[in-house]
Amino acid sequence: MTEHTGRPTSRPTTYSRVTLSRIMTAVDVNLYGTVHGGVIMKFIDNVAGAAAARHSGGIAVTASIDEIVFVEPLRVGDLVHAFAQVNWTGTTSMEIGVRVEAERWDEVSESAPVVVATAYLVFVGVDAEGKPRPLPAVVPDSPEDEGRWREAEIRREHRLARRDAIQRHRSGR
Repeated sequence: MTEHTGRPTSRPTTYSRVTLSRIMTAVDVNLYGTVHGGVIMKFIDNVAGAAAARHSGGIAVTASIDEIVFVEPLRVGDLVHAFAQVNWTGTTSMEIGVRVEAERWDEVSESAPVVVATAYLVFVGVDAEGKPRPLPAVVPDSPEDEGRWREAEIRREHRLARRDAIQRHRSGR
């Protein structure tokens, strides 16, 4: 883990954890009778934004969405829970991991929730003028969270390498 100077106090991973829940309704459905992917994407962005704001102690905005994987469809009546936490922090940016689970309304209550989507988003803390601001470092507080930190660093390296390769291509180098 990299230490950064001039930053606000560090916070443990558990500090940033947020859960949002809602029931899917008929207004959420697409033409195929399942919940529209855009509805799920908005729900993911909302829970990630809440985790980012909690961790940063202020305004944080979505900078990018690295990946959203839709695993299972959602249906009307499903009780959906989105879990988010800060996996990694840089100086002004942070990666938020999100897992979306559903409790099926029409299945026995003892059945385990179904994972329906996972996502990784990057947020940037901003000040009142919309300029990036230093963030508290996140400190992984379990071996699982330490693994998430390391995987987030890999995703960051890939993001930066992809951006650099595209810029080189566009400039004709």
